[in-house]
Amino acid sequence: MAALAPKREIFGWAMFDFANQAYTLLIITVIYGDLFTRIIVGDAPDYRLGNLLWSIALAVSYFMVVVANPVCGAIMDYTASRKRFLWVSYCLTVGATALLYFVEPGWIVMAMLLIILSNFAYAIGEGFIASFLPDLGPRKSLGWISGLGWGLGYIGGLIATAFTLYFLGEVSADNYETIRWVGPFAAAFFLFAAIPTFIWLKERGQRRSRPKELPLLQLGVQRIQQTWKEMHHFQDLRRLLISIFFAMSGIYIIIAFSFIYGSQVIGWDDNVRVLMFITVQITAAVGAIGFGWLQTKMSTKTTYIITLSLWLVAILAIWQTPALTQLSHRLFAVDWQAQYLFLVAGVLAGLSLGASQSAGRALVGVLTPRSKAAEFFGFWGMSAKLAAVFGIFGLGLLQWAFGLADAILFCLVLFILAIITVIPVDERRGERVAEDWIESRA
Repeated sequence: MAALAPKREIFGWAMFDFANQAYTLLIITVIYGDLFTRIIVGDAPDYRLGNLLWSIALAVSYFMVVVANPVCGAIMDYTASRKRFLWVSYCLTVGATALLYFVEPGWIVMAMLLIILSNFAYAIGEGFIASFLPDLGPRKSLGWISGLGWGLGYIGGLIATAFTLYFLGEVSADNYETIRWVGPFAAAFFLFAAIPTFIWLKERGQRRSRPKELPLLQLGVQRIQQTWKEMHHFQDLRRLLISIFFAMSGIYIIIAFSFIYGSQVIGWDDNVRVLMFITVQITAAVGAIGFGWLQTKMSTKTTYIITLSLWLVAILAIWQTPALTQLSHRLFAVDWQAQYLFLVAGVLAGLSLGASQSAGRALVGVLTPRSKAAEFFGFWGMSAKLAAVFGIFGLGLLQWAFGLADAILFCLVLFILAIITVIPVDERRGERVAEDWIESRA
């Protein structure tokens, strides 16, 4: 059983989550998605074309991760080069994000290309940093370590986005010359906040020799082919990855469209948008850290199922916000606005958001042999990003046909499927298989 890594190394690992949440929130969720659909594309009043193009850009970037992540993971395990790959993805994210400053309203192609490039680099980096998780402690500790990282991530996102909203102001055509600085600021935050990761995180594993005539890409493909043949040994991990596919499909929809939903369907004021952001960040951090602690008291699988069930309630609350507002008017004779009831849905979504992703990542770590950490977390990244392609593009098409208000029900179906597919997973059996693989085949 692996010993717990030094505290500063665990902190350094978690700081990458702290750093990269600035990209997720500022570019994908809170600001640039809204800026792209309403200002850069600007097809008012319903913004269906802008929403569709946004979903296409994200889907393309995630599909690129689907193709590249497993091969990169296989190469990293064989050559003990996870930190080097992480560094390249980090630099590419920072550079492409900073270049968003130069996009003008109407420059749709340039905006889409930069989003595709920056989001590809950010998303594949998620898999790279996650592959270090099994090295940081015994399998029973992976839940709270993962939760710590995700919790710090939401704190980092809160700091970065609060600063941006205060100093850069609202998303509007009149404020474009100021709000366009969101790209460089997100890049700078990521650049400096991730420095502890590269100082303290250790590269474990042993570099293996390879024939000089064998290119790295071919090596990676051969390793993937071999692992694919061996996957019948990891039946519980396979089932978990299917569940993660459905869960992450729904989560990526929420990440990409929740603030667009608030703007277009709920019609919230700018101050409520800020309040929603703060609410989601705090509750997501609480959910990630709290459920991470809970995993030390119960199985990681049970925790994961609880978080998925919480998502069902959150999606119903999001979908029924206008109806619940009208019902409150009739039953209680109160003049509540839908945008304030939407905050209740935000609390539920926030608790689910941090907890479900952290628990899923930890459970992959529990079921993964340490000698194949980068490769199997490459499969985790592939499953999650293939989910993003499926979920975001699927919602883009559904909202094009039916409108965003009803298309959100697609998420409900996805989370139900995630629960159904994870039920057969035997966590104890999968953990034994992972440990035995290390002893006999590593």
